[in-house]
Amino acid sequence: MRLIFCSLLIIIVVNIPVNGAVPEFIKNIGAVRLTETIQVDGILSETTYRRAGVKEFYQQNPDQGQPVTEETEVWVAYDDAALYIGALMKDTHPDSIEARLSRRDNDVGGDKFAVAIDSYHDKRIGYYFIISAAGTLFDGILYNDDYDQSDGSWNAVWEGKQQLLTDGWSAEMRIPFSQLRFEEKENYTWGIAFLRWIGRKKEESFTVYTPRNESGFISRFSELTGIENITPPSRFEMTPYMTGRADYLDHESGDPFNSGSKYKPDFGIDFKFGLGSNLTVDGAINPDFGQVEVDPAVVNLSDQETYFGEKRPFFLEGMNIFSFGYGGVTSYWTFNWSNPNIFYSRRIGRAPTRGLPDNDFSETPQGTRILGAAKLTGKVLDGWNIGIIEAVTNREYAQIAKTGVKSEVEVEPLSSYTIARIQRDFNEGKQGIGLLATAAHRFFKDDGVKSAVNSDAFIGGLDGWTALDSAKEYMISGWTVFSHVAGSKERMLDLQQGWPHYFERPDASHLSIDSSATSMSGYAGRFTLNKEKGRVMLNSAFAFISPGFELNDLGYFTRTDIINYHIATGYKWNEPTDYYRKIEQFLAYFASSDFRGNYTVRGLWGRTNYQFTNYITLGLYYDYIFERVDNQKTRGGPLVLKPAAYEYGFEFYTDNRNDYIGEVYYYTYHGKDGTNRDLELYLTMRPSSSVSVTIGPGYAYNTLKSQWVESSNNPFSDPLAVSTYGKRYIFSDLNYKELSAQIRVNWTLTPTLSLQMFVQPLFATGDYTNFKEFARPRTFDFNVFGKNGSSFADSIFGDGSRKIYLDPDGSGPASVISMDHPNFSRVSLRGNAVLRWEYMPGSTLYFVWTQSRYEKVLDGAFNVKNSLDRLGNIEADNIFMIKLTYWLGM
Repeated sequence: MRLIFCSLLIIIVVNIPVNGAVPEFIKNIGAVRLTETIQVDGILSETTYRRAGVKEFYQQNPDQGQPVTEETEVWVAYDDAALYIGALMKDTHPDSIEARLSRRDNDVGGDKFAVAIDSYHDKRIGYYFIISAAGTLFDGILYNDDYDQSDGSWNAVWEGKQQLLTDGWSAEMRIPFSQLRFEEKENYTWGIAFLRWIGRKKEESFTVYTPRNESGFISRFSELTGIENITPPSRFEMTPYMTGRADYLDHESGDPFNSGSKYKPDFGIDFKFGLGSNLTVDGAINPDFGQVEVDPAVVNLSDQETYFGEKRPFFLEGMNIFSFGYGGVTSYWTFNWSNPNIFYSRRIGRAPTRGLPDNDFSETPQGTRILGAAKLTGKVLDGWNIGIIEAVTNREYAQIAKTGVKSEVEVEPLSSYTIARIQRDFNEGKQGIGLLATAAHRFFKDDGVKSAVNSDAFIGGLDGWTALDSAKEYMISGWTVFSHVAGSKERMLDLQQGWPHYFERPDASHLSIDSSATSMSGYAGRFTLNKEKGRVMLNSAFAFISPGFELNDLGYFTRTDIINYHIATGYKWNEPTDYYRKIEQFLAYFASSDFRGNYTVRGLWGRTNYQFTNYITLGLYYDYIFERVDNQKTRGGPLVLKPAAYEYGFEFYTDNRNDYIGEVYYYTYHGKDGTNRDLELYLTMRPSSSVSVTIGPGYAYNTLKSQWVESSNNPFSDPLAVSTYGKRYIFSDLNYKELSAQIRVNWTLTPTLSLQMFVQPLFATGDYTNFKEFARPRTFDFNVFGKNGSSFADSIFGDGSRKIYLDPDGSGPASVISMDHPNFSRVSLRGNAVLRWEYMPGSTLYFVWTQSRYEKVLDGAFNVKNSLDRLGNIEADNIFMIKLTYWLGM
């Protein structure tokens, strides 16, 4: 509390004036039609470069508003097919130019040059194209009129070359008009900005100026004029692919579905074409994503689903239009609020959902095959941004064998998924409004699948923002959505009783189960107020998710029955001094409750960020959480009291533009219900301009006093358990330890040839002791088995299995509860290596190797040497793949 009040006092009394004049940035840049052929080689030998170019570059960092320290000149030209950019970056110490080579779109710092183009001239969205002094290309989309909001997954087909000179370096770009989106006109006016990074000086110099403590980036671009009499091209691209895959898998003797090796060829096609000048269709028939990095291994002991980010190119490129609820406001703070992801693209092609009947051997597809997908994006009706995705996934079957008899079971129905988005801003970005709708429909063939998945799901949502003043200093952003799902009675009953709904909670008078229901509906929303300018920061939000809200057919969320809000403030000192580059201080009050008014969290939070003059950054945070209740702890049972607790942690990281980068993250939670400690370290080394190695070990040590014991008979029905509504909820103490590491190696041989490797070993143990049952609602009281007349027994059998026997009243009438002992020791290794060669623009050859190892035993002891020995003795699954793509454009 002392920290919070002292910080508040600092914010109130400190007032540092802002000094420095605003530089006069160039307002108009002219493009010249070419009368000669440009050879894109990085050598500025053509006559168009003999005219005067753009030289008005000013620093964004470190000395904002001051002229660039090294002379820079840029030229713009065009012909009927493309835009040409030439840039000369002089340097008084050319031997110190940091020419760092990396694979495409992987920023490792160093010297770079970029152009950003707002071809729609809507002052909110733009394209960027970057080339490094080593020749690596980067591209992406800027959105929401913000320098820090971008989508780097968008990949255009364009050319860029660079040359190192005796007095600096030069670059040339050829950007085909087919890669840009613009409306056909006789004369064009676009927004444009140029950017230069000088690595050794940590210098960023732009032709666009956004003062500190203010917002806006694309809206401040210079105007590009002079382009005339060009026609937007028809834009047709096609990329067929072929793959060959060999799986060498660990298998059991006698398994009829797995002999230890499998071989599979495949083919498909990606395509893209324009509908007029404003709309683009991206499509994929039988897409393959075998070249993407594997998901990391996790140990999940909660009732919540693990979230994994999207990595598949089709569902990454150009997806900013489908971003929902984030327009207008540039800063969204959250406290105990996991924002629902209305469209979670990994639902398309997910793992099959239906469980299998009893069997001796089985083979289930790892994912549902995507038969085809199409995406329409662009602008219509005078500035409305639209996006539509349609995807169809295959009907999937599992193969099972029982006593020598083989059969197949449908585990996922044929499904169609639709996502539609429309959005527009008005009045120079002061207001905006948008709609989003998603729909999933399943075509059942086997009635047994109906109890495992919804037959239909629909989401409809509205989002938007508005400025509260003409200067856009205060902005309000908000969204609200409605959900409706339908299915069989069995499916709807499971949905009501399972995570994250738990309608069966006996002390939740506002909830009830409808066993005859064939549908369920709900709603959710969030509204945010943010101060966009100035040193004083202000952010507040109010959010809600109704108990019946359901999103997981095409979205992702973690809980329902929640009302959440916070109010936060802060102050930033962001004019560099001799002692710091910037300081930020934050304070907040936050709370969440259910729809009945029970507080599920309530607390105070503070954070301090301090960036030293050498760009080393230290962040410290602390919060105090008041006593509250947990409505998910018993997984459908009564409320559990959670004692007051506190959390604190720190983050430390060095300048990410250096050759050696260090990061440290530490977090701890302390309360009567347990202690959590997490430490992560990352070291990135760049021993040469083309190699980077990142090693990230992590260690977690949690001592929990109320860990749910996972078992098919937990909770255990017993009419004698009167105080807990006729059920016994089994918990235990848990000592959990996890040691893991994420290791990445990137070796770039040329700007078009690279090798990327990822390896993640993980050792985790869970030691369950002091088994207990929840005693009474709204308390943190437990009855420990083996005390006060109850009994506890632990038995190990000859086959290695282990069971526990819990008797609530010893010789009394209560039934004995039998469970498998939950202790575990898991070891795993996941990794892959990808060799990528872009042998011509847009065409790529991949060689991929993926390996995984996994073992789980009934042992709660943490022993690193033993875990390493086990990992080395596990039979590995190895998958090898070759993939060839060929780009055809016109």
